[in-house]
Amino acid sequence: MPAQIGFLQAGKAYFYIDSAYPISMGALIKQFKKHVISKARSKTFIHHSWFVQYHLEIVEKLSIELCQRHKEADKNLVLLLVWLHDYGKMIDFKDQHKKTLTEGRKTLSRLGFPKGTIDKAIGFAALIDKKENLEKAPIEVKIISSADAAAHLVGPFFYLWWHENPSKPFEALMKDNVRKAMKDWNRKVVLPEVHAAFQARHDLLLE
Repeated sequence: MPAQIGFLQAGKAYFYIDSAYPISMGALIKQFKKHVISKARSKTFIHHSWFVQYHLEIVEKLSIELCQRHKEADKNLVLLLVWLHDYGKMIDFKDQHKKTLTEGRKTLSRLGFPKGTIDKAIGFAALIDKKENLEKAPIEVKIISSADAAAHLVGPFFYLWWHENPSKPFEALMKDNVRKAMKDWNRKVVLPEVHAAFQARHDLLLE
């Protein structure tokens, strides 16, 4: 029987800063997290009422647990990507992928992240957005891509699409959800343990 991801277990640590990094890196990540949370909760962002609690924090938790399985991953880079990968949505929803890269770079630079860290994080965020050949991507990209997709199967994510589009026919909303679920499952989930842990949830959504 495949091992289950600890997301479904009690008592897991919720935030992690690798002690191998200088404390300043941990402080920078916390600053960026605080900044992103503020942006995500702004009423100018369409998902402001739920995005932190029902998406970003779930991605963070899943990513931490995946890092515990994949010791080779740069844990702090993974945490940085948790809060970077959707950043553009909060800046300009229609041009979100470009804004993640451009505004994300500006913000990380303003906060004082090292240039090498910024370059790597922005490059990895671009790979996540492209959703191409992710099975060959660095482990940090695989973790974030898989955790991002799996997070959609936790909590009320798919129901919130109905909440935010009350005038759309429910048949169309159901098709939208299935389309989204299939894209996530087939293109974004690239770690086999995530497939194993979330298979039943994915199958239920498609019924």
